[in-house]
Amino acid sequence: MSEGKSWAWYSAKHHLLAWILSVETAKKHFRETSLCTDNEGAKVLIDGLGLEFDHVSLELNLLEGHDPAWWILGKLYTYKAQRHPFIHVDTDVFLWKPLPDRILTSPILAQNPEYFIADMPGSHYRLEAFEALLHSTEIGWIPEEWIWCRKYYKRHQKAVSCGIFGGNRIDFINYYANLAIKLIENPENQIAFSTMQDVTKFAILPEQYLLSSCADYHRFRKESPYCDIEIRFLFPLIQDFYDAEAIGYTHLLAKSKSDPGMAQRLEERVKSEYPHYYQRCLEYLKCA
Repeated sequence: MSEGKSWAWYSAKHHLLAWILSVETAKKHFRETSLCTDNEGAKVLIDGLGLEFDHVSLELNLLEGHDPAWWILGKLYTYKAQRHPFIHVDTDVFLWKPLPDRILTSPILAQNPEYFIADMPGSHYRLEAFEALLHSTEIGWIPEEWIWCRKYYKRHQKAVSCGIFGGNRIDFINYYANLAIKLIENPENQIAFSTMQDVTKFAILPEQYLLSSCADYHRFRKESPYCDIEIRFLFPLIQDFYDAEAIGYTHLLAKSKSDPGMAQRLEERVKSEYPHYYQRCLEYLKCA
């Protein structure tokens, strides 16, 4: 679990309550839990809330000075740092039941595929606008995998939702994470990004679109060390979401995190099932 963004939550309190519920539900199904954060995150989550992890990494201190609009870098640096099979769980994801074996044993695992029509108004995946921004400087850099998928699939594109993400093919995950980080941190690209007041609307592209692009690109190349890569999804089809409750999986998407009713249910659950952590949360907020 890596430190993530908090802007979408109903309040700062509910963001912290989600951390409690996400960590504690995950602990029921895994032998070990790890936190990848920075000094400030450790101060809040460990010193403040008192959450316990088997391993703590301050890898995200490397992000000091980065534009916070690229909040996805926290996850990408976490993926890059892994050396053993793992599952990353977003802090708005709650695992009520163990994940199925087909997920735990997969080369790459993720929540679900997201199919979309490229450049359709209102899409979260603003490929054309992103590419136009990089091309505006005439020196912007885009990975070969991205370019190939844009040409091969044309308007009918696919991304990968990473509410959960990980797997056993650490070599591919490290390769992909480094590529995604380079897409953001490339000096020429940074020149283009600096012309915008807020690049938040592009933040998910290096994680979710590039992941799908990398998997598909290398699958078509027998000479690639990643030609056998397979992404297994907890929800392979859109209709599978109707089974989310039976599977024991909750992901608070987008506006649901700021919904008053949802916030109340979250608070009641943590207060009832984890009263110690609930009190620690209240005490921390008083002192913060």
